[in-house]
Amino acid sequence: MVDTQREIERKYESDHSGLPDLTGVAGVETVIDKGVAQLDATYYDTADQRLAASSITLRRRTGGSDAGWHLKFPVAPGVRDEMRAPLSDTLPDDLAGLVRSRVRDAELVPVVRLRSTRDVRDLLDAAGRLLAEVSVDAVLAERLTGGDGEAQWTEIEVELADGIDPVFLDQVEKRLRKAGVRPSASASKLARALLETAPKARKAPKARTVAGKKSARKSAPASQEPPVTAGDHVLAYLRAQRDAIVELDPAVRQDAEDSVHSMRVATRRMRGTFKSYAKVLDRAVTDPVGEELRWLAGELGVDRDREVLTERVTAALAQVPAPLVSGPVGARVARWASESHGGSRGRLIGVLDSARYLALLDTLDVLIADPPLRKAAGKKPGKVIADAVHKEFGTVAGLVEEALELPPGPELDIAVHEARKRTKRTRYAAEAATPALGAPAKNLARSMKSLQSLLGDHQDSVMARQTLRELSAVAHAAGESAFTYGLLYGREERRAAAVEAELPGFWAAIKDGAADL
Repeated sequence: MVDTQREIERKYESDHSGLPDLTGVAGVETVIDKGVAQLDATYYDTADQRLAASSITLRRRTGGSDAGWHLKFPVAPGVRDEMRAPLSDTLPDDLAGLVRSRVRDAELVPVVRLRSTRDVRDLLDAAGRLLAEVSVDAVLAERLTGGDGEAQWTEIEVELADGIDPVFLDQVEKRLRKAGVRPSASASKLARALLETAPKARKAPKARTVAGKKSARKSAPASQEPPVTAGDHVLAYLRAQRDAIVELDPAVRQDAEDSVHSMRVATRRMRGTFKSYAKVLDRAVTDPVGEELRWLAGELGVDRDREVLTERVTAALAQVPAPLVSGPVGARVARWASESHGGSRGRLIGVLDSARYLALLDTLDVLIADPPLRKAAGKKPGKVIADAVHKEFGTVAGLVEEALELPPGPELDIAVHEARKRTKRTRYAAEAATPALGAPAKNLARSMKSLQSLLGDHQDSVMARQTLRELSAVAHAAGESAFTYGLLYGREERRAAAVEAELPGFWAAIKDGAADL
């Protein structure tokens, strides 16, 4: 069983031993000596330190009040989410899953052992409420893998208590700075240990070349350099989506709010970019990758689409006056929502643990490190990227204007859905273009997002009406009244009609705004 909590703390170093007097800190009434604890922690990572590269720490610690396995993910400077599992000889499966998108098939090995003597103080207010825990840690770091030697230092750690305003940490820091204590240069004990026990610097080998160009695997990461060419801009956008997929993996496993939807959007952004910027990236290489991304998006969407429909139908039902709710409509909608069509959290975790998914992540890494660039990738971004966005917008224009010519009915429903799909792709193309083209691309992306929302409301109405027809048929077969389903169906028809009526003016405004691109 994994327990998760938010950790907000600051670390300091000092040339002096001991802890300055903190009784003068605003709000602090009492400083309680909690004694000294002996902590012994072994930190795990891959041989090439994939977790450390993402500022993730995984340790097995004994001693103190929270002995066990601890996994920490960065949230913001000084803020981390910590997952804890009971002490055991081997890494618990739940924690192993949370780092799988980074670790993949590599082995987790002990890299550093930290033994700390921790002298703890509690800061309490006048009501006896805990404000923060302050500790002085005398640390001995021993390198176990990938380096050598030991390092020693003393640091002060201030961890905010649950429910306390983080502004309190500013008050503590003000007092510590006045006493000559300075913020630590390292974000964590592990980061400092890795730095101070790293192998001695060696002369960097020359980068290997391929066809006269530096190998992407040996040169400096492109993310550290500002994009210059059209290829740079497209790859920067793709890299951000790859990173999003990897970083969202633990959140999806924990069923965090909106995580599945966000990962699904990242896969769509990548697929759309492959297609929109075909003059930059060779589609003979990217199309197979796009199909794997389509597979992943489909797996992520098994439950998501049903959740969206459930929310829509449930919200609509809540607006129906009680006298017009005939039969057990709410219960039937709830049963429909809970039915499994092969989708469940367990099934999705199985997908994320699958060889196919992990192979996809490896493929994305290779594609970004060694991209299949075409000739246009080396050109200046202005024309190449603008041409791609213009082409996408032209396709959307054709689809929307075709839909505007159709009468209400199934053909219009299909046309609007096709326009919506291409609108998403154009939006993503404009997002990728924004760093190069500036405000015009940013404005187009915003307009496409609004159009996507409008057309999406229409498509959701189409799907809701289909669901209501199915529920009505089942209710009728069970001898229940179908009246309320028909009422809801009619309301959905009016919602779709409202979108259809709004679309011409909405589209005219978008076309006027796109003239600046």
